[in-house]
Amino acid sequence: MALRQNLISKIHEHDNTNLYKQFKDIIGDLYTAEVHHIRPRAVILMDDEGNEIILPKEKQIPSDFFKKGDNVRGVIEGVELKGNKPQIIMSRTAPSFLERLFEQEIPEVFDGLITIKKVVRIPGDKAKVAVDSYDDRIDPVGACVGVKGSRIHGIVRELGNENIDVINYTSNEQLFITRALSPAKVSSVKINEETKRAEVFLKIDEVSKAIGRGGNNIKLAGMITGYELDVIREGVQEEDDVELTEFSDEIEAWVIEEFAKIGLDTAKSILAQDVEDLVRRTDLEEETILEVVRILKEEFED
Repeated sequence: MALRQNLISKIHEHDNTNLYKQFKDIIGDLYTAEVHHIRPRAVILMDDEGNEIILPKEKQIPSDFFKKGDNVRGVIEGVELKGNKPQIIMSRTAPSFLERLFEQEIPEVFDGLITIKKVVRIPGDKAKVAVDSYDDRIDPVGACVGVKGSRIHGIVRELGNENIDVINYTSNEQLFITRALSPAKVSSVKINEETKRAEVFLKIDEVSKAIGRGGNNIKLAGMITGYELDVIREGVQEEDDVELTEFSDEIEAWVIEEFAKIGLDTAKSILAQDVEDLVRRTDLEEETILEVVRILKEEFED
């Protein structure tokens, strides 16, 4: 009896070793499995061979909602040995998931005619993908997006309507920063290669586009270019302007933060805006904005 149990144990150990190696070899690959059951902190999936795959809550896109029997796609992110049993982890938030979806959905990427140089993501919200092609006849951005977004639409839907900016890669760092800040129109860029910082010069009405909702556009632009980006507003003389934080004794910190989210962090940058537009772009009441405008105007009165 003991000999039989020992033999079974060795068979299980051998199977587990093979399973560990099998999934170790496909880390980063696209994988599909079915929802088996749902726990508060993870979804447990089962593949066609009966292998258990774990999709932790933090590896799910915020808008993900699964029910038993659903097919779920992600990438195999890791395999850990818990005792002798392999624990297989799937991720839907990894940049590589978006990269694999591009390979699956866009033939030119799959065939290697278009190269994905870098992917950065704020899962479920926004992503930027830098693409390049060695064939001058191919427009890499156009090929990835498709006519009226037809090619990228399925990927966007898979990622919970994540907004995907596809940009042309270039080794010209100033030009790459300019492209990365799309949809904002950048006037000029001054880079410091030693500190990896760049000053980005923009007209005032382009600043909020560069910053993006919640600061996500400029954050992703910094991640994909590898530079810390500082916004400089054209036409604003710094010595004539005042940082909004200087008014912290009169304006509450959370109100200052709301303006900063849309790229307005000086007195004159706010005074240059239309009040109705500020109401639309922030979570502030009109009464609050009018009070801030009143305080700021007093600063510049003779």
